[in-house]
Amino acid sequence: MAKRATAGDHSTPKKKSKVDGSKQMRLDDFLSPTKAPSGSASNTSHTRTTRSPIKTPEIINVDMFEDRPLKTSTKSTTLSALPAHPAETKSPSGSPAKVFQLRDSRPTVVDYAPLDNNPLLYSPDDQPWTSADVPYSFLCHALATLSQTRSRIAIINTLVNTLVTVIARHPPSLLPALYLLSNSLSPPYAALELGIGSSVLSKAIQHVSGLSAPALKRLYNTTGDVGDVAFAAKSKVRTLVPHAPLTVKGVYESLLKIARCKGQGAAQQKGKIVEQLLVAGNGEEIRYLVRTLAQNLRVGAVRTSILTALARAFALHPPQQSSSSTSLFHVSKSLRERAARVSGKKSSSEVSNQEEVKEIFSRAETLVKEVYVQRPCYDDIASALLQHGLPQLAQSVPLTVGIPLHPALGSPNRSFDEIYDRLGGAPFTAEFKYDGQRAQIHARRDEEGKTHVKLFSRHLEDMTTKYPDVVATIERMLLDAPATTSFILDSEIVAIDLTTGELKSFQELSNRPRKGAKLENIKVAVGVFAFDLMYYNQQSLLLAPFRERRALLRSKFSPFNPDDKTLARFDFVDSCESTAGKAAVTEFWEKAVSSRCEGLMIKVLDSMGDNDSSPPASRISRKSQLPATYEPDKRTSAWLKLKKDYIEGMGDSLDMVPIGAWYGNGRKAGWWSPILLGLWDPSAGRVIAMCKCMSGFTDAFYKNLSESYSLNSDDCSDQSRWDCELGGFRPDVYFKPKEVWEIRGADVTESPVSLAALGLIAGNRGLSLRFPRFIRLRPDKSIEQASTPSFLAGIYSQQQGKPVVTGADDGDLVDRVSEEGSTYESEERSDGE
Repeated sequence: MAKRATAGDHSTPKKKSKVDGSKQMRLDDFLSPTKAPSGSASNTSHTRTTRSPIKTPEIINVDMFEDRPLKTSTKSTTLSALPAHPAETKSPSGSPAKVFQLRDSRPTVVDYAPLDNNPLLYSPDDQPWTSADVPYSFLCHALATLSQTRSRIAIINTLVNTLVTVIARHPPSLLPALYLLSNSLSPPYAALELGIGSSVLSKAIQHVSGLSAPALKRLYNTTGDVGDVAFAAKSKVRTLVPHAPLTVKGVYESLLKIARCKGQGAAQQKGKIVEQLLVAGNGEEIRYLVRTLAQNLRVGAVRTSILTALARAFALHPPQQSSSSTSLFHVSKSLRERAARVSGKKSSSEVSNQEEVKEIFSRAETLVKEVYVQRPCYDDIASALLQHGLPQLAQSVPLTVGIPLHPALGSPNRSFDEIYDRLGGAPFTAEFKYDGQRAQIHARRDEEGKTHVKLFSRHLEDMTTKYPDVVATIERMLLDAPATTSFILDSEIVAIDLTTGELKSFQELSNRPRKGAKLENIKVAVGVFAFDLMYYNQQSLLLAPFRERRALLRSKFSPFNPDDKTLARFDFVDSCESTAGKAAVTEFWEKAVSSRCEGLMIKVLDSMGDNDSSPPASRISRKSQLPATYEPDKRTSAWLKLKKDYIEGMGDSLDMVPIGAWYGNGRKAGWWSPILLGLWDPSAGRVIAMCKCMSGFTDAFYKNLSESYSLNSDDCSDQSRWDCELGGFRPDVYFKPKEVWEIRGADVTESPVSLAALGLIAGNRGLSLRFPRFIRLRPDKSIEQASTPSFLAGIYSQQQGKPVVTGADDGDLVDRVSEEGSTYESEERSDGE
């Protein structure tokens, strides 16, 4: 029977005298869907008439690979290329492939104990390995368990038991395990990336498996996942000699070597390391190695879950040298046994034991999350926990100049009436909300008098080299203030006109180079507008009220307007006090709008709450307090934002992720329209589709969009390749979630096809946006910082005057403890089961 034609069959000639490395097919090329035939529309034009019919891919059944007597050769010392099909027995050069008669030297698969059971009943000694290091196959066992569930209980239990095992059996593997579970290599500010191109991964899989690019493509058309392709491709490969088992620590160190390969020949060096990992890997190790290398782990272990599990793991298994065994953060062996013992209807003592465990877990989680948002570095946190345990964690890992903390966040509001209603009689200040880039500025002067300055973005990326003019200004200010030795301040960097002092738009600011800018080449001048001070002269100010922090900021720093045009300007945000009256605040609002600002930030000056000493008439009528302290990674009612887009229509714009599109019709034929947009679900670690958008785009934007998301690119496919929850939406093409758009709509409505916020509102429907309109790109945000389903549910509830269902996760690390509980029992109300 004749073979069915596929794109892969046309993309690789049957005979070729020499391998052309420059034309090596990229992984996403032969793993992507069939390209449009020649003569169709160009990359920037997509219409229904130009698409070729989708052909059913030929399936490669890996089980058909047979061990058969094959010729031997002395030229190879590692792998056998076992042919999948008689037509594929030729090497890439066209000559007969040289294959080997090899014995199966793979180790027996280890039967690991389950990880998703109750951590109170789990023992790390039940895991069967005998080596000193933690086998990578054990971590893959955990990842496989995580990938098979969406239950928050099962996810947390699996992570806790995994980390407990690592801590008990090989503590040095804790840090590598944390990074591998979080699909990262380093803190976000370190900017350490694998930098593996699709061609490197493609070549490695081909060399290790012996399969051709078309064969791998057919596998991908069957499985839809690069890790699954690699798993199937290597399932019948035999090695000459056994390889040493992969370890968690060894895999992580290999990834670091890949990330540090620089300069000429880096791609070859990276390819060799990748091949070594794939040769040594077996079974599930191959699947998760490739997913890690492709930066798409596809498990539900998001940051909050990992921190929760880390806290519970050390509460259950503190280091022997610490004093945790007698602290408020330790679940003793006897308490664990009592809390785990449940017979029929719970007795009062059983309930009491479980409540005690619940309180210990809650304290531990709160501590770990508070430390992390102030110093988001697993290296420092893991080292401190292993050395001192939970009791000394805050002292061992303090707020530090040079390491960014998560910024405080503002809650949206529709109008001044709503703001005054929420704040009651609390005094506040209204500040310009500039249309620029948020910048966290760290500076210190060492003992030798040398200055050190770092700038970090909202999502903690180091952008020091993007703003050399700001760095020069801060260095000058630090030298001119001998009493100031170190500080961390919060600010907004805005493009300005040096002649008139007029503020410019964010689009002007985005024209600057992203990194490596030179002072002499700067064409877009900027001003730094400071609005908060979090650290000054070796002292943290996070717990000080905003009134005190602001006073210190303005007393220790002065406006700086140098004559040198290559230096940035420094000033404080323009502000207006609530004591000036509503009329003055309203007039200040009009000034902000006319000054090209986004709106206002409203900030409470002094902490207010039910326990304050203010008269009852002026008490805040909210259950939670209004903390005037600096709250990293939190949205509180003490910081409120009022943007000019809020005054009419929906009370807040949404930061959404484009994840798909349909082919345009009529005037928009050849473009993607409408666009499918989604929200970031932090509890699931994926984007969830919410609505279509086809308003607010210019023709130029459509053209750029078609180029950015071309079917010939790595970021667009006519098959669902990325882990997104689509609900009832079925777009023509799918986009790789990679950027954030600001979207505004008339209001939030219930939807029969959207799953966004499902379970967070009354009824059995999700939420969508009526008349969505594109506002702008948000290059300052990562997809993990897009709006969440619970944020959308809050907007909807404000519209309807209805409460939000408890258990929502807004993505804030510390607030989650009080919102949804913190133990394995309370999570049953929010995991969707």
